Amino acid sequence: MDFVEQLKSSIDIVKVIGEYVRLRKVGSTGRFTGLCPFHQEKTASFNVYQSRQFYKCFGCGVGGDVLKFVMEVDGLTFPETLKLLAERNGIPMPKRAEYADPESKLRGVLFDIHTIASNLFEASLRAPQGVEARAYLERRGVTPEMVQTFELGFSESSGQALVRRLAQERFTPEQIEASGLVRKREDGSGYFDAFRGRLMFPIHNESGKVIAFGGRAMREGDQPKYLNSPETPIYKKTSVLYNLHRARDSMRRLNRAVLVEGYMDAIGVHTAGVNEVIASCGTALANPQVRTIHRHADTVIVNFDPDGAGANAAERAIPFFIEEGMHVRVLALDGGLDPDAYVKQNGAEAYRTKLGAAGGYFYWLADRARAKFDMRSADGRMDAFKFLQPAIQKITDELERAAIVNDVAGYLGVDASLVLERFRKSANDRRPEAPRAEPRPQIPALERILLNALISSEEARVEILPRLADSLTANFTTREIFITLRHLVHDGAQPDDGPQTSSSAALFSAVETRLVGSNQTLLHEVIAADETGDGSFSLEQARSCLRRLELDFQKRQVDQLRTRVRTAEREGRVEEALGFMAELSRLERELRVAKGG
Repeated sequence: MDFVEQLKSSIDIVKVIGEYVRLRKVGSTGRFTGLCPFHQEKTASFNVYQSRQFYKCFGCGVGGDVLKFVMEVDGLTFPETLKLLAERNGIPMPKRAEYADPESKLRGVLFDIHTIASNLFEASLRAPQGVEARAYLERRGVTPEMVQTFELGFSESSGQALVRRLAQERFTPEQIEASGLVRKREDGSGYFDAFRGRLMFPIHNESGKVIAFGGRAMREGDQPKYLNSPETPIYKKTSVLYNLHRARDSMRRLNRAVLVEGYMDAIGVHTAGVNEVIASCGTALANPQVRTIHRHADTVIVNFDPDGAGANAAERAIPFFIEEGMHVRVLALDGGLDPDAYVKQNGAEAYRTKLGAAGGYFYWLADRARAKFDMRSADGRMDAFKFLQPAIQKITDELERAAIVNDVAGYLGVDASLVLERFRKSANDRRPEAPRAEPRPQIPALERILLNALISSEEARVEILPRLADSLTANFTTREIFITLRHLVHDGAQPDDGPQTSSSAALFSAVETRLVGSNQTLLHEVIAADETGDGSFSLEQARSCLRRLELDFQKRQVDQLRTRVRTAEREGRVEEALGFMAELSRLERELRVAKGG
């Protein structure tokens, strides 16, 4: 067994995907469902089949094995995925050239550079040069334990500490520059550190690897106040959330996320015992980030800073969550305090109480509308409703939407019937044509059962495949899948059993990788049609399917001969007709025997 198959057979796809998607077991089967991480959906159409170690979404059509899933969801190359899963599961990774393409090598180097940089910054914070940053953290109430938990650091003011360290580690200038952590001098005379004299906040990917940094200036004249890493091959700003790798377990357990704006807010709220807190890394919220949040929780509480910029950011973020089908609440704290300051001034218990009482987003938006428009005039009240209308229109549930329209109309002092009529007209004018779902292929039950049985049972493969002549499968919708399976078994490609998954899962994977396009889709449909979800197909089922195929084939032969007899008689070919009749009698006797009578 080569390393790829060894790795796949040693891990459970449900456990791996379950770290990214909240999965629900379907009855007593080995099938699990959840919201697809690859497209926006409100009803779960994403399925994971434990016995086959395979996933399939019937909404967007994606499907594959555990390696493909991690590659797609984490944006990794194939070699990086092998390395990640091997490290997570304690499986030694062989040093082989085909597992290290140039792109993966560069990304691996960038991960190493960021780890070295993070360690250097942490050491600098503890050293004499970090005294100013340590004093700042102490003033902000950040304990040494939180400093260690969040791996905070300090970048020296000289601008050469990281450059020198990376040079000592023998990274090339091209690799160092690609990290985004150093910059080239305009005169081409060398490099300097991008972060200088700043409190450093490492940013991690969902797997917990450092991929970027945010740096806060420690001196009044240094601008900007916060400086973030540029995008690199390992860091895409719109796909990353600060603290997600620590928060996601709590998010899933509590089914909610608390979204704040800044690094210090996330640390302060975490200190208050709210472990499900995440931050948007100093960028405007984007769809990929919203989808990532929804993978772990259905409810989000937006707790941005109370100033104008924070309120505007919350206002822009709310529609993204509504479109994603999430429950949105907004926490506006008293006294114009940001989350970190509120926790420090009022205590953790007070903050948690406020969090629990956070109201629905439409009341927060309605308060924004009342502040923006003249609520003493009818026109002002209608303008306020127009301000709210785009967010309300994104609500897909008609009952929820009608209830909110009625509530907001009363809150704003607008005639409810007038608002509802205006809303209905606007909604009809703007309603897009519903997308047509792609028709799913129809596969006869006999083909589905036989193919599942052959993949599930080695006994079935040994006994049935040699007897499964091409003439029996000539009219199969899944004919190419049977041909591929036969070739694999004939060539001795049946894999050994692994500790976590069966050879049937590995055989299924081998068949899938050799199919393309519509045939791969057909295979996915065949496996998905196994409602038991546990791959419990038997040799006896395969025998039954073969008997049915042989009977049908014999019936077709009898029908064809009867047609030939009639044609020969009609055309006066008497001797030929007699020969056909003799052959027909023989086939009819065989058919009666096959039927048991």
